[in-house]
Amino acid sequence: MVFFLMSDKQITQTTYSISDLSKEFDITTRSIRFYEDQGLLKPKRRGQTRIYNLKDRVRLKLILRGKRLGFSLAETRRLFELYDADKNSVSQLHTMLELVEEKKTSLQQQMDDIKVVLMELNSAEQQCRAALENSSE
Repeated sequence: MVFFLMSDKQITQTTYSISDLSKEFDITTRSIRFYEDQGLLKPKRRGQTRIYNLKDRVRLKLILRGKRLGFSLAETRRLFELYDADKNSVSQLHTMLELVEEKKTSLQQQMDDIKVVLMELNSAEQQCRAALENSSE
């Protein structure tokens, strides 16, 4: 199966094998089975064969994006559970907003920490370069 640079709307396929998803997202089939074991994916089965639908594909994409952004699998699972329980419930939406705000705060702190470390590294680099220049004279 070929996936060029298509948007989700352009993909018309409705079912996927574990190898299809593995290739598309460049992850191992073992990782996909792990996410299934964690309850994040729920493919249908035909004998021993897993059959993933579009919802599973979207969830896998969200799991991987969440992972890149620092969400734990437990946080991702909780977001999925909230979404699945009632997409329009006011209390669910408030809970989701709280989780999003917590993650944004955490990421902002990480960005601030990274900026400080980068400044310290730049300073150390300048000192090393200056020391090298002085030692070669």
